Amino acid sequence: MRKDSTQMPGSKYTSRNSTKVERLLRERELRKFNRSFIVNEDTGESINTTGERKRENDSRLSVSRLLSDGHQVENIENHSKQKLLVVANRLPITASRIGEDSWSLEVSAGGLVSALLGVNEVDAKWIGWAGVNVPDEVGKISLTKALAEKSCIPVFLEEDIVDQYYNGYCNNILWPLFHYLGLPQEDRLATTRSFETQFNAYKRANELFADIVCEHFEEGDSVWCHDYHLMFLPKCLKERNRNMKIGWFLHTPFPSSEIHRTLPSRSELLQSVLDADVVGFHTYDYARHFVSACTRILGLEGTPEGVEYQGRVTRVAAFPIGIDANRFKRVLENPDVQENIKIMEERFRGRKVLLGVDRLDMIKGIPQKVLAFEKFLEENPEWQDKVILIQIAVPTRTDVPEYQRLTSQVHEIVGRVNGRFGTLTEAPIHHLDRSIGFDALCALYAVTDVTLVTSLRDGMNLVSYEFVACQESKKGVLILSEFAGAAQSLGAGALLVNPWNISELAASYAQALNMSPDEREKRHRHNYAHVTTHSAKHWAEMFVSELKDTALEDKMRTRQIPPILPAEVAFNRYIPAKNRLLILGFNATLTEPIGPTGRIRGDQIKEMELKLHSELKETLNLLCNDPKTTILILSSSDRSVLDDNFGDYNMWLAAENGMFLRHTKGEWMTTMPEHLNMDWVESVKHVFEYFTERTPRSHFEHRETSLVWNYKYADVEFGRLQARDMLQHLWTGPISNSAVDVVQGSRSVEVRSVGVTKGAGIDRILGEIVHSKCMVTPIDYVLCIGHFLGKDEDIYTFFEPELPAESIAIAKSKAADTYKLSSTDKKTSSARMLGVKNGTKQIQAKAQRVLAEKKLANNLNSLFVSKAPRESVAWHEGSSVLDLNGDCYFSCAVGRKRSNARYLLNSSDDVVTFLKSLAKITAT
Repeated sequence: MRKDSTQMPGSKYTSRNSTKVERLLRERELRKFNRSFIVNEDTGESINTTGERKRENDSRLSVSRLLSDGHQVENIENHSKQKLLVVANRLPITASRIGEDSWSLEVSAGGLVSALLGVNEVDAKWIGWAGVNVPDEVGKISLTKALAEKSCIPVFLEEDIVDQYYNGYCNNILWPLFHYLGLPQEDRLATTRSFETQFNAYKRANELFADIVCEHFEEGDSVWCHDYHLMFLPKCLKERNRNMKIGWFLHTPFPSSEIHRTLPSRSELLQSVLDADVVGFHTYDYARHFVSACTRILGLEGTPEGVEYQGRVTRVAAFPIGIDANRFKRVLENPDVQENIKIMEERFRGRKVLLGVDRLDMIKGIPQKVLAFEKFLEENPEWQDKVILIQIAVPTRTDVPEYQRLTSQVHEIVGRVNGRFGTLTEAPIHHLDRSIGFDALCALYAVTDVTLVTSLRDGMNLVSYEFVACQESKKGVLILSEFAGAAQSLGAGALLVNPWNISELAASYAQALNMSPDEREKRHRHNYAHVTTHSAKHWAEMFVSELKDTALEDKMRTRQIPPILPAEVAFNRYIPAKNRLLILGFNATLTEPIGPTGRIRGDQIKEMELKLHSELKETLNLLCNDPKTTILILSSSDRSVLDDNFGDYNMWLAAENGMFLRHTKGEWMTTMPEHLNMDWVESVKHVFEYFTERTPRSHFEHRETSLVWNYKYADVEFGRLQARDMLQHLWTGPISNSAVDVVQGSRSVEVRSVGVTKGAGIDRILGEIVHSKCMVTPIDYVLCIGHFLGKDEDIYTFFEPELPAESIAIAKSKAADTYKLSSTDKKTSSARMLGVKNGTKQIQAKAQRVLAEKKLANNLNSLFVSKAPRESVAWHEGSSVLDLNGDCYFSCAVGRKRSNARYLLNSSDDVVTFLKSLAKITAT
């Protein structure tokens, strides 16, 4: 056999076995994974700096190493042979107790069972509720033993849990809501109280499922959770084991965000599902609704791959389920079934057969189907004795009043139609309130001319697939509701209808019955090809494969995430340091956190008013009063915000990304580069005003060196479209020939002059601090913490001791050019930009003094003297003001998993905890 030319060099695996790995590593990783690092997660702009190109090359190299490393490939292949734990509310087995320690088990032949039994290289174990109450230990042990022979593992639920969890929260709250029936309306106060009770039972049941999963989980296994009964399970499992590969699949529709937002526990359920690695739905519409709910309700970022949540991407995709078409074809070849077909053909000779097979449920549209048949007979009297409707309505939840009323309604309509159009010997509608055997159902499918699927809302509805699979000879017509998931797959060959439009539905009956044989064959051929190729096995293999691929992606992506800031190490380096510099961001770093309330788009007024975290006031005082420590607040906020929050502390404040600087005991001065062009401001301002007016709840800030348009609180989708439109306006108009940078945040667009970044400003800021404090001891410890946009992360790399020689030369040149400011230009810039009361002359004089000081110039020049890591340099005139080695520099990003920083802290609460510990060390 000829070897595949794409097979890995030196791999002992055949091309068939390595295809999945190669597709993942070569196509997906090189195309998607690297792209995610080449495009900044906040700004969306292309990365082109030396350091960031290195990250791109490192990513590619890691993939290349993985491609060429046979050991890594072998690990991947071995993982593919681990077992799959399938977790569903019910086991695919009906258990009946026949003795104290003996059970009768009947295996279901459902689509999910047949799907997973046929998946290659998958050892599936089933975990679920056995459907029976087993109060005694003897019964539990014996049932567990009996189910183990069927590869099933039971979860035992007490009766009160089942009632509140399954009958209550699942069937009375989630199921109606997901099918657009809304929440229960009766007895509002009692319902509100029951929401909490039932949700607590729901979470408790999911915890019990998680306990059993973890008991049987082994390293390398995959867990596949199914349906709305287990939405809380991914969170429970990830809390126990973050490395567990978890998939979750919904077999019902997922409603639009406007429907889902009515659920009291909406945020908690969404966050729980997002802990899964892969989230699957039957159709793209359901997946889109889920992503929209996450963006609109949780305020998260939707991506082409899924949803970004807590620094990771949860893959969200459509996986249309199928059936085992060969099973139906084999049954039709059975002699007994063939005999049954002949009997029914003789029974219905001379009449066309319309068929409906449904659960007797509110969402199945049975009343609409029968009413449309009545209208069809009224409008087409020539068909009155030539057509018959067979409706099989399988009873469900017969103890629920709503279902009882539905049953009565259907019986009333069927009786009326039969009374109007029936005869002494024939009735136009044959209605059965029961299920029929599988062989009989296949025979009925085979003799049917038209099958009616009129669901008002349905996850998939596989009746349409089963009918097509049994119609290879007759080539009947499928009438399919556009609200069934199957419409996405079989819509081209079926007659799509809106079941709420009775006239349209009745007209489709006539169209189907009068359809020419050629058109019937063309339609059937299209659907038959889809049903036979997109099998249940194919569906299961797709999902399992995607779960494994995503888990591998996540491992590779995790390698790029900075580690958590090692507090003890930072403290140990802090204590002996003689001259420490602490650079702290403000927003999302030192501010009060806004908790996840689940409210749409947050509290705008509260969040727009930046306030220092209340627990930091004493901490900052301790740190600021330490003579060995200098604190710099480096923020994009304007000067008034920093004055309001930090004016009482002994520290340095750098506003607008470092373009304005002052010590809290002094006046503001400008550190802007020479000839900073601001001519673009007015034209960009007009564009921002225009889009603010047409985008509700958006706003823009007019800072002195930049303009920022923020749409964080606007409708997510509309805001994103408006931002895209705004960028087109900007690039083709006001900034087409301007020296500006456009910085895109997750919910903002900022326009600033080229060179206005935190990294570009830090050299000028550091020079002023060194001169002002008359430092005679070199800085030997630097801590830089902030939640900065990607454009401003050059601050992290500024202090890296391992700067390459060319970067040092560039930095020196830039620092020298920056300080060649003429007094005239400086005066103009100060008068135009600062506007500080009684401060213009002082600022001008101070700037001139800075430029005139030869000592400062020498020190600035020596800031960029290259030295090897860990090298100690004695302080003297002209030597570096930074005596910094790699062990004493800690750059830390806050809440950003992808960063140029060395380390990571997850939130401002973590920053507060760290700084409080640092202050205690200072105090002692």
